[in-house]
Amino acid sequence: MTIDVSGLPGRRSTALAGALCLVLAAASPAPAAADPGTPAGAPPGVCDTGSPGQAPLPGTALSATRLQGGFNFLEGPVWIAGAGQLLVSDMGPAAGAQQVQPSTIHRLAPPARVGTFVAASGSNGLALSPDGQQVIAATHDNRTVSAYRLSDGSRTVVASGYQGRAFNSPNDVTVRADGVVYFTDPNFQRGRRADEMGGRTNVFRVVNGQVSLVDGSLRQPNGIALSPDGRVLYVGAYGENRIYAYAVQPDGSTGARTVFASIASPDGVTVDCAGNVYWVSNGEGRVHVFSPAGVELGTISSGAGATNAAFGGSGRRTLYITGGRSGDYGVYGIELGVPGYPY
Repeated sequence: MTIDVSGLPGRRSTALAGALCLVLAAASPAPAAADPGTPAGAPPGVCDTGSPGQAPLPGTALSATRLQGGFNFLEGPVWIAGAGQLLVSDMGPAAGAQQVQPSTIHRLAPPARVGTFVAASGSNGLALSPDGQQVIAATHDNRTVSAYRLSDGSRTVVASGYQGRAFNSPNDVTVRADGVVYFTDPNFQRGRRADEMGGRTNVFRVVNGQVSLVDGSLRQPNGIALSPDGRVLYVGAYGENRIYAYAVQPDGSTGARTVFASIASPDGVTVDCAGNVYWVSNGEGRVHVFSPAGVELGTISSGAGATNAAFGGSGRRTLYITGGRSGDYGVYGIELGVPGYPY
């Protein structure tokens, strides 16, 4: 997910690109995997049983329609089906002595702005808990991963640090059906706060409140997603222009990485229920669509500064894309052939 650093001194006024929730022990139990020897996949109701019959794209070079605008810097779209609303993080210019960006989670029903979900969320990437009752947020305000309850917006901490050290600035998040959380931790939104990660930018996993390192060698890891069957974890390394794939084990641990694809400035990501991967290129202002084998199927243009994407709408076949220029970000939409993940 991306970061707008226009408010930082000594930096050019430009947007840099840096996105179902952990069910805590105190919350209701997470759904269990059907087979203990198989990785947990999509939560119930996210993807129907069987393979979708339609082609995902009606062409190889598509354009999304701008539905809504006037935001500062949008990120982290997530579709809330029951409410028929799209939640988005809207980040303001960096402020204060530590130069940290404020953030608000808006509730949208494109093209209308419905209201505010959390006024001071400090969030970037968003996801949903497996039971759909919470939003999991990569929260840079206090350098944690947080959970916001949909019913009242109350906040709890999912992960606060690693081996006694503060994260850089959690950026994007994805969650298995059993509640295992994966998130990226570049330094785009760390501001002037101390570097407690020794110059590393990382990918982490959270299982029952315990944080483990997935990979500490990527340059500015950004978007992150799981395949619908839970067997593959995808991570975009913004600083390398590469997308990596990791084999996922039933316990949530991951194997060695392989290169899945290469695109310019890989930002947020979503997947459809056939396993196709929709990766946003911030610099190009478009979404690259790949088959599960890494074959590019086409692109979807949404203009400059695209940051992230999620499926929503009736039947979850509308791909919503956040993008624009600082001070005039918006939501774009396009109808596609295969339903997908709500974040």
